[in-house]
Amino acid sequence: MKVTIVGAGVIGLCSAYYLQKEGYEVTVIERGDITDGCSFGNMGYISPSHFIPLASPGIIAEGIRHMLSSSSPFYIKPRLNWDLLQWGYHFWRNCNAATVKRNAPHLNNILHLSRYLINDMRDEIGDTFEMEEIGCLMMCKEEKTLQHEFHLADDAEKFGLQVERLRRNEVQQLETDVEVDVAGAVLFKDDCHFDPGKMITALKKHLESNGVRFQLHTTVTGFEKQNNRVTAVLTDKGKTDADELIVATGSWLPVVMRMMGIRLLLQPGKGYSHTYDHVEKNLKYPAILVDGRCAITPWKQRLRIGGTMELSGINNRVLIKRMQGIYESARNFYPGLTIDFPPADKIWNGLRPVTPDGLPYIGRVNNFENVIVAGGHAMLGISEGTGTGKLVSEITQHKTTSVDISAFKPQRY
Repeated sequence: MKVTIVGAGVIGLCSAYYLQKEGYEVTVIERGDITDGCSFGNMGYISPSHFIPLASPGIIAEGIRHMLSSSSPFYIKPRLNWDLLQWGYHFWRNCNAATVKRNAPHLNNILHLSRYLINDMRDEIGDTFEMEEIGCLMMCKEEKTLQHEFHLADDAEKFGLQVERLRRNEVQQLETDVEVDVAGAVLFKDDCHFDPGKMITALKKHLESNGVRFQLHTTVTGFEKQNNRVTAVLTDKGKTDADELIVATGSWLPVVMRMMGIRLLLQPGKGYSHTYDHVEKNLKYPAILVDGRCAITPWKQRLRIGGTMELSGINNRVLIKRMQGIYESARNFYPGLTIDFPPADKIWNGLRPVTPDGLPYIGRVNNFENVIVAGGHAMLGISEGTGTGKLVSEITQHKTTSVDISAFKPQRY
């Protein structure tokens, strides 16, 4: 059976990985060359700790407060856009405790599944992407932020996560080479991190060696349909037949699905990062800088800082002041860290696909019996990649899925 996957980010590649293991003939179509997407320049976390959906109580008030600053971690470009207005309405409706209580277990399930599966994938494709299983710190500058994180740690323990609550001096004991300035942190011991670019490259190489075909620099222009099936993907380089079609195009998901007459609510949330190739006295632990709404990841002597959520549509424009906020937060939390502000042409940006409730879209669509959507993972694409790939494989085979996917229905709005 021929399976065609549109999109070669982490979700598309993980789907290809599990499908080729089941003996399917897999073709992956990608508009770029896989090195310029959001899966490549992110922070590289697999984070069971992130079981609270993005749409949660207080996030809108916090976002409005942040928007008053040009270097804030959150920004919505004002514009009259019907899709953005509808997305915003549903996002607002989901920012309540009852919805979070209902959705968090589903998010927790797929995060745990992914965390379990990544070790098997690493062992099979080769440990070439600097994976470390030392956990991730939720670093808090203010005492009130720390107390909130301690409360979340209580919830995390109920989901079976291993946590350690740390005060300032205990954090400093972990970071022996760099001075820190925080109230404390929570160490989520189940989290791991790796170089996402190296992981994507290694996975693609493994897939090619196992017969997966790649059509790179190829743009989808439409779909050939017959009755209630999509029979082929039409591109600027010809036609590719499909017995089963997986659409995993990240922030371009609404654009591609609209070619089938299907409307999905999703907004691209731009993030920024910069990677320092050599930091003499580097960090030992990856960390979310909670008060600063950004993150920092070390890989031996390399270091990446990144963050922000900018809803400004599909574009790759860089707002320097957004990166300024990330840089200043990193220096504020780690005054002993010696790094310079990056030049404008070295600032990476990528678009995270954000749904109105913080849960991904995973499942078959109502309109066609052979089309599966896998997208909308927001900031958790790497964290949910292996789990999503496994679920896509099970859905394709009409098997009972490893976790309940009822909350991930693509057409729930």
